Amino acid sequence: MRKLNSIFLPLFISSMIFLVSCKSDKEKEIIIFHAGSLSVPLKEIATQYMEMNPGIDIKLEGAGSIACARKITELGKPCDIMASADYMVIEKFLVPDYTDWNIWFATNEMVIAYHDRSANSDIINSDNWYEILSDEDVVYGRADPNADPCGYRTVLMFKLAADYYGKEGLDEVLTTKDQNMIRPKGVDLVALLETNSLDYIIEYKSVCVQHQLNYINLPAEINLSDPAFEELYNSVSMDITGDRPGETIKIQGGSMIYGLTILNDAPNREDATDFLYYFLGERGRAVIQKHGQTPLSLYLSGSGGKVPDTLLDLIDR
Repeated sequence: MRKLNSIFLPLFISSMIFLVSCKSDKEKEIIIFHAGSLSVPLKEIATQYMEMNPGIDIKLEGAGSIACARKITELGKPCDIMASADYMVIEKFLVPDYTDWNIWFATNEMVIAYHDRSANSDIINSDNWYEILSDEDVVYGRADPNADPCGYRTVLMFKLAADYYGKEGLDEVLTTKDQNMIRPKGVDLVALLETNSLDYIIEYKSVCVQHQLNYINLPAEINLSDPAFEELYNSVSMDITGDRPGETIKIQGGSMIYGLTILNDAPNREDATDFLYYFLGERGRAVIQKHGQTPLSLYLSGSGGKVPDTLLDLIDR
């Protein structure tokens, strides 16, 4: 018996050391709060990165960008990286208390998505879409402006459309209709469209590409995609719910720019920095483009002195 113990005890101890070592590796997490419209490309990029770095476990939490920010500011949830569909969410909610900088990395555009059995799908186009959506027999969905930039960009797009098509009050008609079909984030609407519960949804072009949805392109004057129309986009605004009860934040129209940052108290700053270097590099940008977004020349807003040097090397300055 003693001989058996002398043989198996070292094996047992070695096995325990191995298991503890494995557990330690898995505990090296990178926590990313991100816009729902980034779910598909981020999952692909994160999978690539983890295959190259087996000791890293990337935790992706998708939600409306404002909801992501509130997880940090109101709930105090740990987070390494915040990636927003609107760089202004980081500016308004996280700077300067939670981070000091923001990298702009991609753009997008608003479209009208539909399925083959959508009411009037055979006649809808970029000139009459607002008439189709206004029809009482048509049901359309949109994101919550207080949780998701796709939601407030939808309302801003409606305001621009009222002027562009010369239809005074169009934005009020569209925002008061089908309010029971407002969801916390735009990608929540995709399943409702795919199951024919909705005729149309207001969505980002990238989400439509990722989910192979039919969609109608909108004029650049209203789709918030073209910096050449920045002054026109700036002419509209709306208020959303602020951090404190009764507080509101004014959101002004502007061309779509996605932003990201590493939080000041990131639990795993070193690995988060390394992942962002991969994400913002050639392979990451290729994945972003494949999934329907246009990568931008990287631009830094905020305190460059606090940005990791490896990321500064990627930024056009």
